[in-house]
Amino acid sequence: MSIVMLVGMLSLSACSGSGVDRPEHTGPANTEGSGMDLVSSAFESSGRIPSKYTCDGAGVSPPLSITALPEGTVSLALVVDDPDAPRGTWDHWVAYDVPVTETIPEGVPELGTAGTNSWGRPGYGGPCPPSGSHRYFFTVYALDASLDLPPGATKSEVLEAIAGHVVAEATLIGLYSR
Repeated sequence: MSIVMLVGMLSLSACSGSGVDRPEHTGPANTEGSGMDLVSSAFESSGRIPSKYTCDGAGVSPPLSITALPEGTVSLALVVDDPDAPRGTWDHWVAYDVPVTETIPEGVPELGTAGTNSWGRPGYGGPCPPSGSHRYFFTVYALDASLDLPPGATKSEVLEAIAGHVVAEATLIGLYSR
């Protein structure tokens, strides 16, 4: 087991019961041997997210790379959220029916079908914590189907729709404080 996977497992277990609504795993996840991983050239796992990707900078989405996508992946879903937000988990990015790809470029204007973030808008909204250090979970789900949800679905609608279709998932955690 790699250190990155171990850190991800520890971070996820640390927020168990903290109101983070994640789907039940219906297939192997990155921590169960699929080998799928999510990384960024902009920051390391559990490292500081550069201000360029936040409300204090340009607010563009960071570049992401997905490795070892499982055979049979039909589409991807991406959720970025902050479980440390004072009023409950804050959703920064929801995208689904993303065509299978290993690269999500920096500042991508559209990614698959855009869901609605906690600001009530489609697309990426960068970290913008009111105070303290927050964790931002970038989670990609490899799915065995397309969701065919209408544009603007919420994170909870997407997570409900992917139940039973998750082939693998990978999470990258970034930190940001103001």
